[in-house]
Amino acid sequence: MRLFHTSDWHLGQNLHGQERDFEHACFLDWLLAQLQQQRPDVLLIAGDIFDTVNPPLKAQERLYDFIISAHEQNPDLTIVMIAGNHDSGSRIELPAPLMRRLRTHALGRVLWLDGQLDVERLLIPLPDQSGAVVGWCLALPFLRPAEVTGAQLGDDYLRGIGQVHEWLIAAANAKRQPGQALVAISHAHMAGGSVSEDSERSLIIGNAEALPASLFDASVSYVALGHLHKPQRVNGEERIRYCGSPIPLSFSEIGYQHQILDVQLDGETLVNVEARLIPRAVNLQRLDAAPLAEILKQLADLPDVDLLAETQRQPWLEVRVRLDEPQPDLRQQVENALQGKAVRLVRIAAEYAGTGRDEDNTPDQLIELDQLTPEELFSRAWLENYGNEVDEQTLKDFAVLLQEVQQEAEQP
Repeated sequence: MRLFHTSDWHLGQNLHGQERDFEHACFLDWLLAQLQQQRPDVLLIAGDIFDTVNPPLKAQERLYDFIISAHEQNPDLTIVMIAGNHDSGSRIELPAPLMRRLRTHALGRVLWLDGQLDVERLLIPLPDQSGAVVGWCLALPFLRPAEVTGAQLGDDYLRGIGQVHEWLIAAANAKRQPGQALVAISHAHMAGGSVSEDSERSLIIGNAEALPASLFDASVSYVALGHLHKPQRVNGEERIRYCGSPIPLSFSEIGYQHQILDVQLDGETLVNVEARLIPRAVNLQRLDAAPLAEILKQLADLPDVDLLAETQRQPWLEVRVRLDEPQPDLRQQVENALQGKAVRLVRIAAEYAGTGRDEDNTPDQLIELDQLTPEELFSRAWLENYGNEVDEQTLKDFAVLLQEVQQEAEQP
């Protein structure tokens, strides 16, 4: 059996107000070509398909046009996609009855029947080109606190997640025949994973630890993970992998090559995992913090516009400036320096050296709201109002409330 492992498409994402539809279209065209050339049995999309719970219409059209095109060019392809923490589980599942006719399985949430986990809907048969079932997919969409706590599981969120994994793996082992592989697809933050700045919304409740890799015992041949945008193995295990996002979703993701993973299994045995590098349709370019005069010189040295080149392929630019004092016309100076340059400015970040120093004797910095997580904003507000650091239990309570608010926002 051969699988393509993808995740974190974030269709509909904006980069500081600039839409990324062209970049996503280029990725999906490339992926369609790979599917046509390589003919895998299964395509996995491990969550965060959309960037928001209410994605723009164009983003939804991109997804469904892709699924139809993939099915038309290879009717034997099975697609499994799950909801991530950015997605609305109900929205992902809404067209599921129609998508099943295209051999596409959409799982947005776990359900309970008479107090028991409905494992059958989370176990998806994986046929090969001949139609024989050669494996089972264990589909684990992002597990929200309300789904894995309560009368049956208690109030411990992480324990509830562990119980769901245990029940699902046990049910899969009971169902499969000898030689059939178990492949898990999950959207989660695993312990030991390397996080990208700026673009990954925290999944961890309060200061609770991330999930242990031991949730997936040796009976699971491969674990296709989503959420972390940097491709990586979990604890060095070849069988537990993040493939990463297909495009850089923030300027912190410039430094590594984005990819999908081509996974081959022989029966229950993982044979090979190969990275297929995704061409970058649009580069992200950052000028690191420097005095304004130096930044303006660097901007002047940027390439001029090529009138024959596509404007939508011009790099996105972030400029970081170190200032001694406020510059009311900072943006105007930067924009003037960029006249006729083949870049698109999306962000200016100012750092103020001044005379203010923190207790480490480093310069005070201007911190923008989009650089802070909701938990960090809450902690700062608590400190300002009460004069002491917020305790761990209060942080956990805040995180649970935040999850509930986000879940309510998902309701169509």
